[in-house]
Amino acid sequence: MLIAGDSGAPLETDEISAIEEAMPAINCLLSGQSLNTIKKNGVAVIDADGDLVTPLNNGKECAFMILVNGVAAWAIEKSWEKGKCKLLKPVSCHLYPVRIKKYSTFTAVNYDEWDICKPALHKGSKEGIRVFEFAKSALIRKFGEEWYNKLCIAAKYILKKTEC
Repeated sequence: MLIAGDSGAPLETDEISAIEEAMPAINCLLSGQSLNTIKKNGVAVIDADGDLVTPLNNGKECAFMILVNGVAAWAIEKSWEKGKCKLLKPVSCHLYPVRIKKYSTFTAVNYDEWDICKPALHKGSKEGIRVFEFAKSALIRKFGEEWYNKLCIAAKYILKKTEC
């Protein structure tokens, strides 16, 4: 399995306390290496770009990543599914492969193109599901239902103009 990363998952400031609160519920799911990484660095670090992110184990996988039947998953989400913590997962993880970047005058919402996502894009294309539709619940969580409805209207308009 390919596990790579140059930075952890982006975090919002209020998510730090929610992750800290969830730690007792997820400690049993994390590897010894992950527990050591979190003990040493905390649940959040500042990356090379100056962004608040989750820590990585030896510059590779997120310290909160676990393997479930050979598939990468998030320990906090697994704990949430069992009703053991309140946080589903950081919104950036929920949104992925959509990434949010805040600028002084606007917020950019972009697809993070990465080779490991190509099979999912291919599947979405075959099934007629666009990235913004795949990420619907996360986009609504982040921006609200009204914003998402406006996105759908804009997409319909743009797609009508580009599709024959």
